[in-house]
Amino acid sequence: MSKVLAMFPGQGSQYVGMGRELLNEFPSVKVLFEEAADAARINIRKLCIDGPEDELKLTANTQPCILTVSVAIWKVLRDETGIEPVYYAGHSLGEYSAVVAAGKLTLGRAAFLVRRRGEAMQQAVPPGIGAMAAVMNVPADDLKARCEKINKKTNVVEVVNYNSPQQLVVAGHKKAVDELCVGLETDGLKFVMLPVSAPFHSSLMKPARDVMEPLLKESEFKTTSNEIIANVTGKVEPDYNASHLARQIDGAVLWTQTMENADKLGCDTYIEIGPGRVLFGLGRRIVPKTSKIMHTDEIVKTITELKA
Repeated sequence: MSKVLAMFPGQGSQYVGMGRELLNEFPSVKVLFEEAADAARINIRKLCIDGPEDELKLTANTQPCILTVSVAIWKVLRDETGIEPVYYAGHSLGEYSAVVAAGKLTLGRAAFLVRRRGEAMQQAVPPGIGAMAAVMNVPADDLKARCEKINKKTNVVEVVNYNSPQQLVVAGHKKAVDELCVGLETDGLKFVMLPVSAPFHSSLMKPARDVMEPLLKESEFKTTSNEIIANVTGKVEPDYNASHLARQIDGAVLWTQTMENADKLGCDTYIEIGPGRVLFGLGRRIVPKTSKIMHTDEIVKTITELKA
């Protein structure tokens, strides 16, 4: 019998029109959109379906929208196929979707939390002060050493996302990120500046963690048999609780380690549940080629494949 890892995407997977097919084919999920919208106090359905893009990509809007679409897709997938993942994991924001899917947190509370999370992360660092860049094909130890040389000065740059062995993401003060990238370019190494306005998951996000920590601690996390692989450790956390989501805000996303540990635990099927295909693409670079990797961006097609 297959061991399934349910994977939920994070910020960057959004697009105008996400959830349209889902709502058209499975109108019962409208109640989930309404529940999340009431908690986040924004029109999630309109933002997802109609945008506009400039509003959808605002961090405080993006996060509850991706959460809602992901959870709605999960409900349909479970109801239509009876799928029972062994493990749940989410990339950054996606960990909230994973926690809801695993039955540990209600959708309404999660929608409220990620709306506040988006606001807090945006407010933590003024626009123009922070930056992020994706770095390709540079070993983690090498990249961390380059960051440490720069960090001996005033500004900070850190490795914050271990997306795959071929892709790491750095974040920090813009001056420090720019300095790091100049050095990479000089050495003929590839990088891409990311179109974000804040240095997510870096130590500069500590003010956002300070805002979110009490809100997370006062949230009810239920005990279930479903197991979460946490971002901050890349390991199964039997005693999963609010601290894992708090530490994630200014801590690195260990996605490569998450996928590698899922493989060691015997997972042979990986399903990205949510908009886009980011984790589907990253997964193909990490897990063995014999593993089955799927995405749900075409939900009817995915359901047909799973039933078959």
